[in-house]
Amino acid sequence: MNKLQKIGGVAAIFEAIIYVSAFVFFGAFWHFPTDADSVQKFAFLAENQAILSIVNLIMYVVFGIFLAVLVLVINERLKSHTPILSQIASLFGVVWVGLVIASGMIANIGLSAVLELATKDPEQAMTVWRAIYSVVEGLGGGNEVVGGLWVLLLSFAALKGNELSKRLNYFGLFVGIVGILTVYPAEVLTEIFGVSQIVWFSWLGATMVASSKSKISGV
Repeated sequence: MNKLQKIGGVAAIFEAIIYVSAFVFFGAFWHFPTDADSVQKFAFLAENQAILSIVNLIMYVVFGIFLAVLVLVINERLKSHTPILSQIASLFGVVWVGLVIASGMIANIGLSAVLELATKDPEQAMTVWRAIYSVVEGLGGGNEVVGGLWVLLLSFAALKGNELSKRLNYFGLFVGIVGILTVYPAEVLTEIFGVSQIVWFSWLGATMVASSKSKISGV
């Protein structure tokens, strides 16, 4: 169990790293020409297809893999004290894993498809790209309801079971509520959820790694 907790803690830390990397990439390095016409936009996407595909792969698929590990490990930790609540939480966690990974796959396959279409009909390709972008945002980019429910429920389960730390769990309740509120299409809510999740994943990961070490040493 101690080794499993350490693995889960490391997975949580990697989640935070991926979040930070995505913020840095899109904030500092990704300069999409929003005011350009369709031809120029697709020329930019074609030129940067490889890097955008890699970023999507890391941001969604790799993130989802680490998330799957964390969902499993945190459920193992909580289920002995709050079995029903932790199982419900893990259910939403598993659903979130599927949505996140699906988002990345759709984003990359959709990008390839629209770039091919853009060589024949840029305007139609832009219409298709907007539709694909909406699907990706709805599944795992701009709507964080499922992820919010997972964080909220596991934080509540941890409070009831006296696991982790109370401050971390109360912060998790805040993160979960913000995630649920992203059902309202306001970019600021998504940004707050993203930033607060960086803190939460980092804090959770450090707590799990530290607790696994203390149990091994007999503290």
